[in-house]
Amino acid sequence: MNYAHSLLWEENVPGGCHWSGIVRRGTTLRLEDVEGRANAAVLLFNHEEKLERYNMADTLKCQHTFRLTQGHACYSDMGRIFCFITADTTGWHDTTCGLSDAELIEKQYGVARYQEHRNQMYRSGLDGMLIELGKWGLGMRDVVSNINFFSKITANASGELSFQADNKRPGDSVDLSFEMDTLVVLSAAPHPLDPSKVYRPGAVRLALFPTPAGSTAECMGLAENMRGLQHTQRLYACKGGVE
Repeated sequence: MNYAHSLLWEENVPGGCHWSGIVRRGTTLRLEDVEGRANAAVLLFNHEEKLERYNMADTLKCQHTFRLTQGHACYSDMGRIFCFITADTTGWHDTTCGLSDAELIEKQYGVARYQEHRNQMYRSGLDGMLIELGKWGLGMRDVVSNINFFSKITANASGELSFQADNKRPGDSVDLSFEMDTLVVLSAAPHPLDPSKVYRPGAVRLALFPTPAGSTAECMGLAENMRGLQHTQRLYACKGGVE
């Protein structure tokens, strides 16, 4: 969809860097893999009550899936829907493998400190998340299983997980249409299973626009998502969440 006529704002997050902000219900956040090398690790929190956050297990089991793509919803631990995935040119987003940490980054890529390398320093997904979470009064205890947009993970017959590097293409994008006022926290550091020996994470472009009418229809194909949406709408019918 061409959103240029209704664009509210856009921002570029360089590879390895991080971002956070409030995305209001009724708007769609587009994430774009600018160079075909991005991993957008994302956490979601209820803006009004941050103890409510993204729940990987419920998201997967209620939609009978191991991956996320167009037609799926991202659930909270209260059974409500943060957002629907209303468009996706990638077809597969991981939500099982978590974040890279400082130990993994050093072991795989070596050390590049800010003192010598400035903005080219090596950052981990966890460190980026903690910096952004700290801006909202959150911390390590609030780091839960996240979504890794633009990263495909498959399992073999033994259950071993593998990173599929050929899943990435420049310009791929995914649209998240929000049903709740949501704190979105994002880190563009490498995926923890990315086997590359070169630290070269790609940039993520963010663009926000009003959700087009009818764009969530495909997500209503699952009865679970219809119930989740009704549960979410009751939150706002009660003017902020007292049910």
